[in-house]
Amino acid sequence: MNASTEHSLSKVPAVTLMFWIIKIAATTLGETGGDAVSMSMNLGYLVGTAIFAVVFLIAVFAQIKAKHFYPVLYWTTIIATTTVGTTLADFADRSLGIGYTGGATLLFFLLTASLAIWYRTLGTVSVDTVSSPKAEMFYWVTIMFSQTLGTALGDWTADTAGLGYSAGAFIFTGLLGIVAAIYYWTNISRTLLFWAAFILTRPLGAVVGDFLDKPLNDGGLALSRYSTSATLFFIIFASVLLFPQRAAKKAEH
Repeated sequence: MNASTEHSLSKVPAVTLMFWIIKIAATTLGETGGDAVSMSMNLGYLVGTAIFAVVFLIAVFAQIKAKHFYPVLYWTTIIATTTVGTTLADFADRSLGIGYTGGATLLFFLLTASLAIWYRTLGTVSVDTVSSPKAEMFYWVTIMFSQTLGTALGDWTADTAGLGYSAGAFIFTGLLGIVAAIYYWTNISRTLLFWAAFILTRPLGAVVGDFLDKPLNDGGLALSRYSTSATLFFIIFASVLLFPQRAAKKAEH
């Protein structure tokens, strides 16, 4: 790869079908992995959040310092955002006592504020422009808020709304299908549709993860959080290694 080609590439992957498949698997891992640390290990939401926050910060630092797009590093950082998002949302919803509705509302405003500040600062929130340290900081903060919101929204759908995990998964899959249809059949902003899909994959992963590891009496399959997380981890990194990931092309200005 020559210098001009490298200069034209972003530090995030091109958005393909495999991108979305890995993303959904990563969000599901975030739910089972976060629950494994905070619940199965009995460390609690605050300690779990602190542990994953350190991993998140290290991963983001490495991602920003990297000169090029590295698939394993990128998806490691995504997994870090999903796990810290799970424990942080659970801490806000349960330990702080603001409930799923309050947590989802708060996180929605934080996510909106992050996108608004990003847009006001750089003039775009397109992932095709994520190549500078400043853009990457906005990108990862926004993703962290979106992952945390997704956890709260998934819990709200399954528990507060009383729809359960299976119905919740059906709803979010349907919403993603609508976003995909809009993408293919309209000219609505691709950036808007990307973030809509990105946000919706997180509550889908949350309800699927809960369906896999929650007790039978609660509508789950009661699978081991450890083995489920390990299996998802293997699937994600096997997919990253077997299906080549290419960097997205930077948007032209």
